Amino acid sequence: MSKLTHLNESGAARMVDVGAKDVTAREAVAEGLIRMQMETLRLIVEGGHKKGDVLAVARMAGIMAAKKTAELVPLCHAIPLTAVEIELTPDEARAAVHCRGTVRTQARTGVEMEALTAVEIALLTIYDMCKAVDRGMVITDIRLVSKTGGKSGTWVRSEGWGERHEEPGGEE
Repeated sequence: MSKLTHLNESGAARMVDVGAKDVTAREAVAEGLIRMQMETLRLIVEGGHKKGDVLAVARMAGIMAAKKTAELVPLCHAIPLTAVEIELTPDEARAAVHCRGTVRTQARTGVEMEALTAVEIALLTIYDMCKAVDRGMVITDIRLVSKTGGKSGTWVRSEGWGERHEEPGGEE
């Protein structure tokens, strides 16, 4: 198992020096789910929510969050993003909305944290906009799906949606 890269020799937190790394094309994909009452999902899908288009606002929030990740996660590098895509898919069979975030860059470090942050904030925005009608919503299964680029290359989660399994981590 690799050592934690955000700790120095004495165990103190540090920001990893990525200055010697090559600039490469990098991409990360994350996903998550928000479960809710079926009536809440209907409000979202039919556009009947009095606060407006829930999915459009959540999509914008996810994009903005990816761009602000370094301000939220203390040891995360500020990375120039080249693309952020947020897909929000209503799932009537599960009374849920599935979120998939894809983030791309040309940089010295990866964008996994940006993809995860985008998904979390998009789902939190759905919660915020719908909490007046459904406080029991549950945000769940936020996880990295894949990453490409950099020294550690490509990593893809081995199981399908809904299964819980942890893969060995790669380097930043």
